[in-house]
Amino acid sequence: MNARTRWAGWACSTRIAVLLREDLESWQRLNVTAFLVSGLGTTLPEVIGAPYEDADDVAYLPMFRQPVLVFEGTKETLAAARTRALSRALPRAVFTSGLFGTGNDRDNRAAVRAVRTGDLDPVGLAVYGPRNAVDKVLKGARMHP
Repeated sequence: MNARTRWAGWACSTRIAVLLREDLESWQRLNVTAFLVSGLGTTLPEVIGAPYEDADDVAYLPMFRQPVLVFEGTKETLAAARTRALSRALPRAVFTSGLFGTGNDRDNRAAVRAVRTGDLDPVGLAVYGPRNAVDKVLKGARMHP
């Protein structure tokens, strides 16, 4: 069963997707994904479900109400996806290569702010929106293995 088949049962009209540059190390892929989706969850309350509780009444934080699909692609695929996300005005988060050299939130924002849009070197992009719009943004990307 592939990843697309696994999520076929989720009948969502919207999609949360992360696109990672294919040349990242494993630890970078995980780190970038976590950072990117945190931006969506904190800004778009409609993507968050209700809190969890186990049978012993122990409470847990809420999570996304739908799967997060993770894709990978070349540097060019990522650049094209970012351009398409911008042109469709989809909610998005970006992680640039410069963020690997910073150590805190203030420096992260400064590293992105210092570079013009067309000159950013994105290694990851998260988008949220209508399923068909997100699918068009991700054209040319493949599901993460």
